[in-house]
Amino acid sequence: MHKTAYSSFGEALHETGGGRSDPARASGEEERALLAICNYAAVWEGDRLAKARYLLEIEVRGELNLAEHMQAVLRSTMWKG
Repeated sequence: MHKTAYSSFGEALHETGGGRSDPARASGEEERALLAICNYAAVWEGDRLAKARYLLEIEVRGELNLAEHMQAVLRSTMWKG
């Protein structure tokens, strides 16, 4: 979901003319998708590894930089029983 939003964001930034480009909207969609991934409670080992690998890729690009991201990741690890 985040990769799709990220792609849309890139397209919006590179579009010119026609009034179709809306980088603010695309950026907001990307941010919501990234927060959804951060919030996702990965229960199974494969899910945890996929989430961690993906978020590490995002962090390397400098995009996992908001306190809100870290709070969401930490909340996603708390088990409710």
